[in-house]
Amino acid sequence: MSRCTDWVPSLWMDTFEELLNEDNELDYGDQWTLNFNYDQTDKVTKEERKRGWKVYSHCAHANFQCGSCSKTWPSARVVVLFRYRLRGERGTVIMRPFGQACRSCQDDEFYLPGFAQKEVEHALHRLFSKVRKNCYNDEDDHDDKGSSTCSTKKHTKPHEASLCQACKMGICCQDED
Repeated sequence: MSRCTDWVPSLWMDTFEELLNEDNELDYGDQWTLNFNYDQTDKVTKEERKRGWKVYSHCAHANFQCGSCSKTWPSARVVVLFRYRLRGERGTVIMRPFGQACRSCQDDEFYLPGFAQKEVEHALHRLFSKVRKNCYNDEDDHDDKGSSTCSTKKHTKPHEASLCQACKMGICCQDED
């Protein structure tokens, strides 16, 4: 079984659209869009908060491939950051996946993760649950004290903070256990 190691934005976009349109995940009559920003952080300024922005950080499982030596590795601690808001009848989600560096090359280059379809669906279901709660005042139907698949305790190797882009920014999910 091959592991997806390529960052594929269209997988996220297509799954987002499918969950919205076919599964009616946010069936409130509003238009929602998904965009990517590879520089965003988890900080929301007072002004952004006034404009309705909220942040959700999700911990996921993904695979990586080094662009230099082609080594591949899995990680159960991959941070995906979502910033979202609803204004009028338009909802916006801005997403950022965080990368990891190769242990072999140690070149401080962060490579973006490759996700399985199931993992993308799980992350988006969790996001939509947060959106329903925070934008529509619905109950958080997935509020299971943990925002991530990291809580499944399937970690086989210790998390290497020095190779984690999210750790370097102080927003990694490694402290969620």
